[in-house]
Amino acid sequence: MRAYLALLEELERRRRGNSLAVYKPYDRQAEFHAAGATNRERLFMAGNQLGKTRAGGAEWAMHLTGRYPDWWVGKVFDQPVRLWAAGVTGEGTRDNPQRVLVGPPQQQGEWGTGMIPADAIADTVMGRGAPGALDSVVVRWGGGGDVQAGESVLSFKSYEKGREKWQGETLHGVWFDEEPPLDIYSEGLTRTNATDGITIVTFTPLLGMSDVVLRFLSAEAIQGLGSSPPQGGVAA
Repeated sequence: MRAYLALLEELERRRRGNSLAVYKPYDRQAEFHAAGATNRERLFMAGNQLGKTRAGGAEWAMHLTGRYPDWWVGKVFDQPVRLWAAGVTGEGTRDNPQRVLVGPPQQQGEWGTGMIPADAIADTVMGRGAPGALDSVVVRWGGGGDVQAGESVLSFKSYEKGREKWQGETLHGVWFDEEPPLDIYSEGLTRTNATDGITIVTFTPLLGMSDVVLRFLSAEAIQGLGSSPPQGGVAA
């Protein structure tokens, strides 16, 4: 009996340490991922608790590790990547994208229970702002079969720091969790130009027809919406 319980505990530990392996997107999440195969910029709008941040975190974990599931038809990077994940404030970035990617911010013993598998986290660098907030994570990439192992780097940012803090670096992708100001979005997109990289935006539409939302809507869609705020969906 004791051996059986120990086996169950070990299986649960492995499951908690590899959330990415059990991620199965529902239809709108799958549509969002698939659009990355042909679009550099993507938007996933939906209400609260409908899987926007989870979808963003799962995709970012795939790119960071190079572990793409058999069902994946979206964007693929064939080398280690440098990615950013950002929210409105340092606390918001910590409590949303960092939590989904790494695990509960205030419980370091639980880091590795987010979308980045525990065995892929090579190192973490603490930030100087909100307690429990990370500055960056070094992630093991590839290493299976004939693929040479490498390291990806994930850094966390916030909009409140201003556009100047977003300048300079060359990136493969930027994830905006919650709607960014247009100047921040434009600067993030610029960071990906040299790599033909991607940007993804995941948020609940609270600001109505903002400049960022308008980038993703066709003229027909804008005319149909009028002045009403968008209710959600996937756009690229």
